[in-house]
Amino acid sequence: MSELINKNDNRATIRWKLLTGVSALALAAYVSSNDFAYAEDSDQPQIWIELGGQLSQLQDGQETFSPPVMDSRPSIFSPSQKFEKPPSYSFDETGAISFQPEHSDWVFSVSARFGRSASNKHNVEQTNPKGIAWTGYGGTVIHNYAKAQRFADTTSRSSERHDILDFQAGKDVGLGMFGRDVTSVVNVGVRFAQFESKSNISLKSDPDWHFNYKYATFAKAYISNGQVFHSNLASLTAQRSFHGIGPSLSWKGSAPVAGNTQDGEIALDWGLNAAVLFGRQRARTHHQSTAKFFAAYLPVNKYYSVVPHTTGRFPATPDHTRSRNVTVPNVGGSVGLSYIYANAKLSFGYKADFFFGAMDGGIDTRKSENRGFYGPYASISIGLGD
Repeated sequence: MSELINKNDNRATIRWKLLTGVSALALAAYVSSNDFAYAEDSDQPQIWIELGGQLSQLQDGQETFSPPVMDSRPSIFSPSQKFEKPPSYSFDETGAISFQPEHSDWVFSVSARFGRSASNKHNVEQTNPKGIAWTGYGGTVIHNYAKAQRFADTTSRSSERHDILDFQAGKDVGLGMFGRDVTSVVNVGVRFAQFESKSNISLKSDPDWHFNYKYATFAKAYISNGQVFHSNLASLTAQRSFHGIGPSLSWKGSAPVAGNTQDGEIALDWGLNAAVLFGRQRARTHHQSTAKFFAAYLPVNKYYSVVPHTTGRFPATPDHTRSRNVTVPNVGGSVGLSYIYANAKLSFGYKADFFFGAMDGGIDTRKSENRGFYGPYASISIGLGD
C-alpha cells in the first residue's frame, strides 16, 4: 500500500513540476527577450498564466463481468454488475500558458490537463439461517447448526487516469465583428492524449444452501440429513489504455457583459474544439471460474457430519492481449463567465470533451467504447506584460 501511495505522490509531483517548469520557461523567455518588451500603446497583457481544476463526470464504458458460474446468483441479492462500475468522477488539474506578441493578433499557447480516480467497493449479502433441533434417544436434544448460508459477495477495485496536452497557435479574428472588446480566436495545433484504466473484480456466491430432511421413526419427526450447498468463485483482472496524437482545431471567444477592465468586468466565455487522434489502443484481460459442490450429510446414528465435495472447473480461458491502431475523433466545448480586474481573471463554467472509440472495453473480444469528461470548472489567470 505504501508503494502505491508513493507512486501516486510521485505522479502528482511530476505534474506540478511540469506546470511550474513550463511557467518558469515562459517567464524567463519573456524577461530576457527584447521582442517581448512591454507595449506602451496596448493595455492587453502579453502573457497569461492559468491554473484551475474541473470536477469531471466520467464516461468510461466497460463490458460487465458476468461469468456463467454466476447465473444462479440468488435473485434476492443485488446483481454484481451494480458494484462493478468504474469510477464515476475525477478531479482534474489544469494549467495553461498563452503568449501574444506585441502588436500582433497571434496567440501561442500550451495547456495541460491531468486527472485520476479510483473506487473500492465490497458488498456482502447473506441469509444468516438458523439451525434445527430434534429429540433423540432418552429425550436428548440434538442440534444441527447451519454450516453455510446463501450469500453473494462482490469485491471491485478499479482506477483510471487521463492526461491531455495541447500545443496551439491562434489568431484573433474578431476585429470588432461581434462588438467592441470582443475576442474571437481560432487556433490550430497538436493534441496528445493518453488514457489508462485497471480493474480487479472478485465474485463469490452460494445460490442454493439448504437442509436435507429425513423422517426418523425413533424421533417420530423429520430430522436433518445433511446440508447441500455450492461455493462459486469467479475473478477478473483487466488493464486497458490508449495513447494518441493528432491535429486539433478550436475556437475561443469572450464578450464583455457588464463593467470595465479598470473597475471590474464580467465577460461571457465560450469555446469549441475538435481533433483527430491517431494512436494505439491496448487491452489485457484474464478471468477464471470455479464451482464446488458440497453434499454434506449426517448419519442418523452419529452426531457428527461428513462434508465431501466435488470441484468443477469451467473451461480455462487464456489471457486476452489485444493491440490495435485506431483513429479517434474528439469534440468538445465550454461555456462560462469570467470576472476580470486589471490583469487578473477568475473564471467559472462548464466544459465537456468526448473521445469516440478510444478504449477497448471488452473482456474476451474487442469492444469499442467512448471516453468522456464533462462537468463544472474553475480557474484563475494572471496577465503579465501590459
